[in-house]
Amino acid sequence: MHVTSPVREPLIQGGKTYADVTEDICRHVEGPPTKEWKIAFGLSLIVLAYGSVCLAWTWWEGLGVWGLNKTVGWAWDITNFVWWVGIGHAGTLISAILLLFRQKWRTSINRAAEAMTIFAVLCAASFILMHMGRPWMAYWALPLPNAFGSLWVNFNSPLVWDVFAISTYFSVSLVFWYIGLIPDLATIRDRATSKVSRLMYGTFAMGWDGSAKTWARYEYISLILAGLSTPLVLSVHTIVSMDFATSVIPGWHTTIFPPYFVAGAIFSGFAMVQNLMLITRVVYKLEDYITLEHIETMNKVITLTGSVVGVAYITEFFIAWYSGVEYEYYAFFNRMTGPYWWAYWAMMTCNVISPQLFWSRKLRRSITFTFFISVVVNIGMWFERFVIIVTSLHRDYIPSSWAMFSPTRYDIGDYIFSFGLFFTLFLLFSKYLPVINMAEVKAVIRSTSANLPTKIAGVAKVRQRGTAEPAFDKDKE
Repeated sequence: MHVTSPVREPLIQGGKTYADVTEDICRHVEGPPTKEWKIAFGLSLIVLAYGSVCLAWTWWEGLGVWGLNKTVGWAWDITNFVWWVGIGHAGTLISAILLLFRQKWRTSINRAAEAMTIFAVLCAASFILMHMGRPWMAYWALPLPNAFGSLWVNFNSPLVWDVFAISTYFSVSLVFWYIGLIPDLATIRDRATSKVSRLMYGTFAMGWDGSAKTWARYEYISLILAGLSTPLVLSVHTIVSMDFATSVIPGWHTTIFPPYFVAGAIFSGFAMVQNLMLITRVVYKLEDYITLEHIETMNKVITLTGSVVGVAYITEFFIAWYSGVEYEYYAFFNRMTGPYWWAYWAMMTCNVISPQLFWSRKLRRSITFTFFISVVVNIGMWFERFVIIVTSLHRDYIPSSWAMFSPTRYDIGDYIFSFGLFFTLFLLFSKYLPVINMAEVKAVIRSTSANLPTKIAGVAKVRQRGTAEPAFDKDKE
């Protein structure tokens, strides 16, 4: 008899059998694109095309087309870079740390979260290339032997640390995501009806045969990759925060940035996962796999990390006051009451106040409200990065050099490019690859389903939770 929790609601609903899981998840991969998918993909391509034109013009004319000036030398480019890196954090947290803690609720959302991580990191990397001005020389940021004399990277620079952190994070995340796909790719290969599909999925399935030894190696490598990925959750955004924390600029020079940035990254990452999965579960009719239990659990994480971020905001002000440094104090006072007060209070409202509404169970389990708050959180986290960067720069020690930053159409267009790239890649992923990990869902279905699959006389049937498995008469069998 299988023991299931009488308190928690089942993670898999609808009395699914193993065959149902395969059919439900493979349906959108094997079938033709829907009308809704074509419309969404077409809009993404239009956005990507417009952003590509703006990006090409930026590289052709130079960074002078941005709204930067002699005082605000960093603005939208680095704001968007940090924002996208933060969004990519939830994927590693869900896939690696929750795997090590054996959290079963991760199985329905980890695949899409991992894909979101990869695409978000690509968008973040695009901003590194953008503000280089000469992207064809991007390889100069790597410590490669060369014949240019003294040309070598400065290992004391946090910008070089960024290159190592982002490239490592992308590489490990990509391998982790791909390894998890292999069993499902083999399933689609075996079900394929055309030679092209069988060849394509078979090639990437790498000869998966489903034997006990193959599964053992799969589990083993998954744990190894989870162990390697776990430190990255902390290290990547810690290193990104050091772009600012290692400087001497008031408003940036603070040791609270590493944990503060990591909490904010998980906060915004889970919000983006909510946005994507709430749409996916409706479009692909996966409500039985991405349930209210998943949504509520992620909302609890958003509430926790939002509270941590709120404490960090308060701590920043305390440190500025307690330090006794008038410049540090003025930097934070200027954020709250200066020309960019509207951005600061938008950040506080979106990041600190709005997540606290999830203390209400009714709101926490409301799909519409969850989607709205998730959008609000991501807007707030963008404002957080904007406030940290621009308000700390636009008023320095000399009042005569004070300046304001206003984005140009190319600042905005380059940001739009990243959205076009992200949603184009995610839509391609959701159409041609299974958005839910079939193998892992099947592994937990017996202990997390409302009805448990059982086998009687060779026929797959369903029995209610809490009931014992039927006894068999060996003589009759």
